[in-house]
Amino acid sequence: MSHEIHQFILDALKNMNYDVSEVTGETHLGPAGLDLESLAVAEIAIQVEDTYGVKFEEDEMETVALLTVSGLVKEIVDRAAVADDTK
Repeated sequence: MSHEIHQFILDALKNMNYDVSEVTGETHLGPAGLDLESLAVAEIAIQVEDTYGVKFEEDEMETVALLTVSGLVKEIVDRAAVADDTK
């Protein structure tokens, strides 16, 4: 599932016109890497919620922006597992 989510994030970034040709799991989403704007982070969060049923609250967006791509993937996988356990 992690590889699928990683590819999903790359595809979402590509669709938002970000250059992902050199993006790795260690690439930061924020200023130290992709330098995503807050709207881009929110857009990815919305797409993740729509696709995987994992919700990020508005007050978490700053924290999400500080993650690496792999960190975001791990967070999504962890939250999806918790959501599955509550079903």
